[in-house]
Amino acid sequence: MSFNREPLHKMLTELVAVSRGSRPASLVIRGGTLVNVCSGELLEGMSVAFCGPRIAYVGKDVSHTIGEGTRIVEADGRYIAPGLLDGHCHIESTQMTASSFARAVLPRGTTGGFFDPHEIANVLGLEGIRLMLEEARTTPLAAYMQAASCVPAAGPAFETSGASLGPDEVAEALSWGGDVIGLGEVMNFPGVVYGDEHMLGEIAATLRAGKIVDGHFTWPASDWRLPVYAAAGVTGDHENVTPEDVIERVRLGMYAKLRQGSAWHDVANTIRAHTERGLDPRRIMLVTDDRSAESLLDEGHMDFVVRLAIRQGVKPVTAFQMATLNTAERFGVARDVGSVTPGAYGDVILLDGPLSDVNVSMTVAAGRIVAENGRMTVDWPAFAYPPSARETVRVGRGIRAEDFAIRAPVEAGQLTARAVEPIENRADTKERMVQVAAADGFVRLDPATGLCKIAVFERHFATGGRSVGLLSGLGFDRPAAIAMTVAHDSHNLLVVGNDDALMAEAANAVIGCQGGIAVLGAGAPVLFELPVAGLMSDADPETVAERSRAVGRALKEVGCGLNNALMTISLLALVVIPELRLSDQGLVRISPDGIRKVPLFPDYE
Repeated sequence: MSFNREPLHKMLTELVAVSRGSRPASLVIRGGTLVNVCSGELLEGMSVAFCGPRIAYVGKDVSHTIGEGTRIVEADGRYIAPGLLDGHCHIESTQMTASSFARAVLPRGTTGGFFDPHEIANVLGLEGIRLMLEEARTTPLAAYMQAASCVPAAGPAFETSGASLGPDEVAEALSWGGDVIGLGEVMNFPGVVYGDEHMLGEIAATLRAGKIVDGHFTWPASDWRLPVYAAAGVTGDHENVTPEDVIERVRLGMYAKLRQGSAWHDVANTIRAHTERGLDPRRIMLVTDDRSAESLLDEGHMDFVVRLAIRQGVKPVTAFQMATLNTAERFGVARDVGSVTPGAYGDVILLDGPLSDVNVSMTVAAGRIVAENGRMTVDWPAFAYPPSARETVRVGRGIRAEDFAIRAPVEAGQLTARAVEPIENRADTKERMVQVAAADGFVRLDPATGLCKIAVFERHFATGGRSVGLLSGLGFDRPAAIAMTVAHDSHNLLVVGNDDALMAEAANAVIGCQGGIAVLGAGAPVLFELPVAGLMSDADPETVAERSRAVGRALKEVGCGLNNALMTISLLALVVIPELRLSDQGLVRISPDGIRKVPLFPDYE
């Protein structure tokens, strides 16, 4: 089955013929209340006629487009709205492939998105981006891909990734088609500000191709370097956690993306830039960034985020604009997606009940009904990932308990050490100074302190590289360990725990299945296999969600009470977000002064 999205210029003759009534429409939705995101109105008694994948006519009366073979859907007063668009999303963070992701979100009203595949790119390079693009093209989604900008995120001086991309690779990816829309989030913002030739070269290649550049700026909004970042051509940013972050970006001509992932809950605070401070909403977008499989199935995708914005006081039509037209305009594709208007792709949703409930009852994608009442009504062939994408965990040897030993700078005594501390529902971490004991030249952790060890093993080239540090605030109250190859963004093997033997066992379980997540210490071991690049499962959405839930339940059983702990743990190696992270090369500290490696024991720098 093919979901054809023909360019407008190839459909003009047929489209205009249907619009004037010379040829019958393929589909008509009749008699609903149109959510007009262009005018900000709710228009009753409206109908929509489709010509294959595009909209031919919108009006009170479309009877002239109805003929033999026209399928008619009676809206019966339901709301007719444009399909929802996610303006910043990493499909890999759902642990689903693009096909499974599409099956999860289409019934919830998401018909398209702007996807940054830098997770798979950090494992497989350009080949990973190409594979994900090819798979996404088989689905009904209007899937726009971005060329990954930071592979690795902070450069080889701070971490080891499975690939390295630069200006030439970015230029190549941008040449693959109009659905490769621009440059993914530029996380190395210090490099941009201080003139790193590599980063500026990637941006230049993107601008030369006439495409957009997405941002990732985590210094404070008041920092003098935000305008410098904007001057480099970065026109959108999702790292907004305060109303001021939103205001300053919009004032500089950028689009501010308000994020509501599974573990990053930013909308309630950031939306106040509009609801309380009166900021014009047309440069405000709603996005998810990272959302787990169980969140998608239990709560929803963009429908959930739009509903949340409305509950924070945003007018319903305005909230829909933030997830449709604003997003399309930001990426320069408003001719094709983001509104129910003649000539646009036929990406339309029907909604029951009050508009504020965002209760999607039917999804039309590319002019075809693809989901009704929460279930897919179409299918498409499975996409086959090659062995090169399924055999990516190369550590060189099994992991041993002694690999987690931390050598102390003294034979015995008390030491001050740096520990990484996650912040619930936030992407950033704290740098916490903790007291640890040394005995026989090694650090000995007291279970009463709640401290864990955190380790990262290089897993792409079997170099043997590894580092071990300390982690506070996870809450483990018994011997436990979690190991995973989902470790943003270089996706090395991340292991966390308070028992060296269990940590080794969990790590070896993940290595043995060529990628995934293992939790030990909560009754029966939990193993969530992720064979595609060590990041994704090609199982159906329900299966992926249940396996992810099992990991969450296991973490709670061993005392970890963090909301969506799995996603929070997966970011502990992301060395471009403040304050402290661990990569395979050691502890990395991120501050307004820049990024640098720091020792575990500050008194012995």
